[in-house]
Amino acid sequence: APTSFAEDEIVSMADSTTTIDDIEGELFKIERIREILVRRESELRYMMDDIQLCKEISRLKKELQKLIALPENEKSNEEKQREEELVQQIHKLVETRDFLVDDVEFERLREREEDKEMAEFLQSKLSKSYLQKASKWFMTPVKEKKMTSRGQQTSAPYMTKTGLTLLKECCGFTCSIM
Repeated sequence: APTSFAEDEIVSMADSTTTIDDIEGELFKIERIREILVRRESELRYMMDDIQLCKEISRLKKELQKLIALPENEKSNEEKQREEELVQQIHKLVETRDFLVDDVEFERLREREEDKEMAEFLQSKLSKSYLQKASKWFMTPVKEKKMTSRGQQTSAPYMTKTGLTLLKECCGFTCSIM
């Protein structure tokens, strides 16, 4: 005769008070934390690149200022040539930095779109109780600041709604070309 199991003989790994909603909620939290960490890693890499670019621009500008300070009629051909090279190198680095800033802005907009899509999905597909739990983890209250134009850049980094720091001017006026 086949053995029949009483319902109370089958024991779940989950605690007896744990519900499917609890598990789904915790899985959602973990997914959200993973997403936040990936975004933060990306943000830190942009910061590192930006700091290195700013340091290099500042170093080259100091060298250039020393050459500019020399009277024109006392400069050797090598010094004049080096002056031109420095101007070109600085322009190239500033251009690279502008591309970096554009990448950061693109990432910020992409993340905002992802967040919007997820919020819409949560509203349309999930139960109210689950939505209330999930929304606590989904909506991170970080103040959003408007992006400054290239002419009004500040030296302090700022946070966007998505948590991505937009480092428009890490070293203030020292990054602008003469």
